[in-house]
Amino acid sequence: MLNTAEAAESPILLYRLPQEFTGCIQNYAREKFLPNFKTAFLKYILMAIFSLNINKKQYKADVDADTPLLWILRDHLGLVGTKFGCGIAECGACTVLLDGKAIRACVYPVSKIKSGAITTIEGLSEKGDHPLQVAWDEVDVAQCGYCQAGQIMTAAALFNSNPKPTDEEIDEAMHENICRCGAYHRIREAVKSARTKI
Repeated sequence: MLNTAEAAESPILLYRLPQEFTGCIQNYAREKFLPNFKTAFLKYILMAIFSLNINKKQYKADVDADTPLLWILRDHLGLVGTKFGCGIAECGACTVLLDGKAIRACVYPVSKIKSGAITTIEGLSEKGDHPLQVAWDEVDVAQCGYCQAGQIMTAAALFNSNPKPTDEEIDEAMHENICRCGAYHRIREAVKSARTKI
């Protein structure tokens, strides 16, 4: 039979313990754990359940407060349209909307979302008929396609704030989204085409 001290000093065994033992182990941890493992343990048991409004549906995620939204979408909820590109909010592949505004999901912690409404590429339209999606298809934008969800969501955020942007405003809004295939001219053409359908 595993005693409290042995369990507390074994992170592998710890997660196999029944819930009722966590209180006594936590008390033991306060006095006996090495600082780094104590921090990790306390962080683990203090994980919260976050209620999220994503694509007009309610989800719950039992994750640490600093978990990036991207990994909740992909790993916990199976919404894999949002892509991982750089992990430092520089490429735009992970762009989603929070209350209609573009955010980079790879660095956006779930704790900051609160009651905000998240929209991913899966929720942009029910039938894939948003003006941007139609224009993307008409112009045949995608080459490899990896960055395209982020490109579309960035453009959607632009149209949310400015339904009839100028060419210069389109260029300014889109210039931070990287396309490794270099399909920038088709991306701009599709955004300008969608502008006439909004």
